Amino acid sequence: MAEASCRRELELEIPAEEVSKKMQSVAKEFARLATIPGFRKGKAPVSLIRRRFAEDIKGEVLQTLVPEHVEKALAEQKLSPVTQPKVDKLDFNEGQPVKFRAVFEVMPEFELGSYKGLELEMPTMDITDQDVTKALEEMRERAAAFAPVEGRAIQDGDFAQVKLVGTPEGGGDPLQADSVLCHIGAEETMEPFNTNLKGANVGEHKSFDVEYPADYPDPKLAGKKFHYAVEVLGIKTKRLPELNDDFAKDVSDAKTLDELKSKVREGLEHQRDHKRKELLHERVLAQLVKQHDFPVPESLVEHQMDVRLERVVRSLAAQGVDPRAVNVDWVTLRRRQEDRARDDVKAELIIDRIATAENIDVSEEDLTRELEHAAGHGNESAEALRARLTKQGALDRMKAKLRSDKTLEWLEQNAKIKTVAAANAATDAK
Repeated sequence: MAEASCRRELELEIPAEEVSKKMQSVAKEFARLATIPGFRKGKAPVSLIRRRFAEDIKGEVLQTLVPEHVEKALAEQKLSPVTQPKVDKLDFNEGQPVKFRAVFEVMPEFELGSYKGLELEMPTMDITDQDVTKALEEMRERAAAFAPVEGRAIQDGDFAQVKLVGTPEGGGDPLQADSVLCHIGAEETMEPFNTNLKGANVGEHKSFDVEYPADYPDPKLAGKKFHYAVEVLGIKTKRLPELNDDFAKDVSDAKTLDELKSKVREGLEHQRDHKRKELLHERVLAQLVKQHDFPVPESLVEHQMDVRLERVVRSLAAQGVDPRAVNVDWVTLRRRQEDRARDDVKAELIIDRIATAENIDVSEEDLTRELEHAAGHGNESAEALRARLTKQGALDRMKAKLRSDKTLEWLEQNAKIKTVAAANAATDAK
């Protein structure tokens, strides 16, 4: 039975004789190097040195003896700490044994449950004609032309061309745009824009407030209130191109509409395969975590929470958003990651054990292939990438990730996968 925690404590003691011996040798070293007024270098009596440098000598003795004894105790008890042991409750009185406690975490001991023939349900992910039609409509939208409208006010469905300045309540950088199109009456448009701009004419000025919900997709605006000053510069309508062979030539290298449809379907199938692979990975890991109950080291969970938070920060930075300027309670957001981080760590430990049990390893060919693939996305050779990753100590991480991926693929090949209607699969997954 696994213990309820991976935390371990060792109450340790260093014999008084060993401490005294070390104190003497350290004091002699201090005496050899110390410059004391009234004495030639190295000639001051050790008794004086011990009084004058008492704290320094004590610190030096502890820095040497404590790690030695911790290491020796770990070796004797065959314990491998996950992180550097923390030393506390230190009791040091000259002439007495030194007593202290070492606190650390170890990897959990657990029995592997059944992992061959995992029973999984996956949704049907067929690409339909309707999906192709929707993708083509999105292409038409992107290729649309905007024609000016004259002689009337703004109506629902129009695109108002506006100049705007948005000032955040409570201070902060204003939002400014010299010319932006606002789709009036559209679901994605904030209601104050719809109500205030509908019926307006070119040249009119409008002022109004907009309160953005906390879950608004743009983190620069989420949860904030802006006061807008808007000038209507023009009114435009969107004209969609005809869906024909000319359209296919304009938006792609296809010669005909039928050829474009085939290419769109291929693209959607490629995306589907990628999503399916990710979902299958998730379900295999979720099933394994559910089947195994054991504690995981808190230090690894904390590290994984940091990794998850870093992903959020990187994602914001990729959108051009300064994470420091976003209205987010980072401490709460980090704490919310705890359960998922714990499952991440647990899954990693299980996968590692399965890989060992099934002799799944990463060959030199696997690594070379992955390096060539990664180098293909950048502007350095596979050899240069290998050298850089080795220097950064990241090559082992790449190997571990490859081993984990190979193990997941092996588990998927050996799983019993039942395909069910998408709605049922979504329900079952909860």
